[in-house]
Amino acid sequence: MPEIAAFLSEVKASVDARLDEIVPSSEVPPTRLHEAVCWSLFAGGKRVRPALVIACGRAFGADDEKLITTAAAIELIHTYSLVHDDLPSMDDDDLRRGRATCHKKFGEATAILAGDVMQTLAFGAIAGDVAISPELRVMLIELISEAAGTPTGMVSGQQLDLDAEGAEITINGLENIHRQKTGALITASAVAGAIIGGASDVEIAAVEDYARSLGLLFQMTDDILDVTQGTETLGKTAGKDAAMQKATYPSIVGLDATRRLANDLETTAIEALGRVDRDTNLLKRLLEIVANRKS
Repeated sequence: MPEIAAFLSEVKASVDARLDEIVPSSEVPPTRLHEAVCWSLFAGGKRVRPALVIACGRAFGADDEKLITTAAAIELIHTYSLVHDDLPSMDDDDLRRGRATCHKKFGEATAILAGDVMQTLAFGAIAGDVAISPELRVMLIELISEAAGTPTGMVSGQQLDLDAEGAEITINGLENIHRQKTGALITASAVAGAIIGGASDVEIAAVEDYARSLGLLFQMTDDILDVTQGTETLGKTAGKDAAMQKATYPSIVGLDATRRLANDLETTAIEALGRVDRDTNLLKRLLEIVANRKS
């Protein structure tokens, strides 16, 4: 898929350039804190969420100039969540994106502060984005803060995930965790691009349905990869879910059934895009990338 590969490469380059403008240099005091931020942020992530912002925005005719700051801000939110997720008090991971996690490299206290920095920089960047109207900035801050926080966003999902460790949980309960922990920010990414592009309420609803399926699919494939791939391929510790007695789709319904559920979600997402009378080719290709990813 050369087209989508070129798009993702373009997104990564442009988003990283914008992040470089937003984030203080590692030479700016306190240098240890800013070095920790840069270590985590520029560690080679896939930039799926920023790609969704830009792909959705382009589908509705938005210029990249209006999309890039929001895309970068969402990557800041995502990376902060990874840094905190890896902490000893949560998942206690040593590897992220193929190298030492922030707390292993810089210590737990600095890692917490690095996450705090990234979260505040994200909202500050959107608030100061002169490429879009003040009204639109407020809408985006509200959208992303709800997706990142509580009672149905990423932070709530993380708490539910912690609560479920070692406990019996239904597949509906697991879906609720993942729609919040992983899916909420993915959905907000797509909706943000659509909003910036001036999509109608009907179009935004279709984009939201697409992204909700994509977000859950992303987590299902993550669960599958944790079982089927090694640490070197994943860039993080393989088999960690089972070791921590985390509820996953394979642990509840088995690997084959999880793959069938993933296929159903891919179909549902494609059907949602069928309700959008725009060029959604990039969004379809992103769906394929998530469905078929190996790491």
